Amino acid sequence: MSKDLYLPEGYKSSLTLRETQHAIKYIKDIFQQALSFALTLDRVSAPLIVKKGCGINDDLNGVERKVDFDIKEIDAEAEVVQSLAKWKRMALYRYGYNAGEGIYTDMNAIRRDDDMDNTHSIFVDQWDWEKVITREQRNVEYLKDAVRSIVKAIAYTKRKVSLRYPQISGIVCDEPFFITTQELEDMYPDKTPKERERLITKEHKTVFMMQIGGVMKSGQRHDGRAPDYDDWSLNGDLLLWDEVLDNALEVSSMGIRVDADSLAKQLRELDAEDRNKYDYHKMIANDTLPLTIGGGIGQSRLCMFLLEKAHIGEVQSSLWPDEMSAKCAEHGIILL
Repeated sequence: MSKDLYLPEGYKSSLTLRETQHAIKYIKDIFQQALSFALTLDRVSAPLIVKKGCGINDDLNGVERKVDFDIKEIDAEAEVVQSLAKWKRMALYRYGYNAGEGIYTDMNAIRRDDDMDNTHSIFVDQWDWEKVITREQRNVEYLKDAVRSIVKAIAYTKRKVSLRYPQISGIVCDEPFFITTQELEDMYPDKTPKERERLITKEHKTVFMMQIGGVMKSGQRHDGRAPDYDDWSLNGDLLLWDEVLDNALEVSSMGIRVDADSLAKQLRELDAEDRNKYDYHKMIANDTLPLTIGGGIGQSRLCMFLLEKAHIGEVQSSLWPDEMSAKCAEHGIILL
């Protein structure tokens, strides 16, 4: 069992199991409509599996093992996706989307190496979205505008949930506080990255922490990022203060995607230039793929936050260690 499991004293869910299931659907219906309207996105279908070695599957921090298997009628192995950052950009190109237009989809993934705790499961469900932008929009202000739109969609959904379920009365701060990882390190040089996130989010409630992936003045990285989808100077994580968990909760990772220059720089930095052999990387290097912004918004994470739950397993059916299930049950946390 994860040593990071948090068991809130005196916790009791505001909703029954049946009410919770109804509320999950309600949140998903409301939020995806709000997101689609705010960012001008079309709903599309997306793959659960891709061919192994095609270069489309995300490498996340570069160390996670993908779930793979052979296929009886195809001379190839398949991999379960870890996210869809690369696939979405290819889809925008294939489907003929123009600047100002975008897509979103339900992304389901298996991340077998994730540590399981209150907010992490080996099953990942996200609204993955991607939007075509112009060269002039590859800047911090455009990124911030997208963040503000997403935060307003979350705050709107929370208000709707509270109207339907008055016992869930919390609110969402709809004005995000923006800060870079370097600024955060400068503020709290003696703290770990997670401790810094907790301190800044407790103070400001809704925080967008920018510029994740590169090396800071300390010689450390705030967190790992794959070198070939986000531009590390134009990305970030959206953090919300979770009163139940008494901690910062990351609900989205997003960013303006790499162009030819930032892709080359980041691949060099991580000694990953061998990836240039893949079609995806070649299409960025020769400016075939459109410039885009995109990200993922955790569906179960958002549901547990909006429904004021203590564990992601209260809004998601997955597998958990027996000891974790037992400990949760002892403390009033009923996992689905």
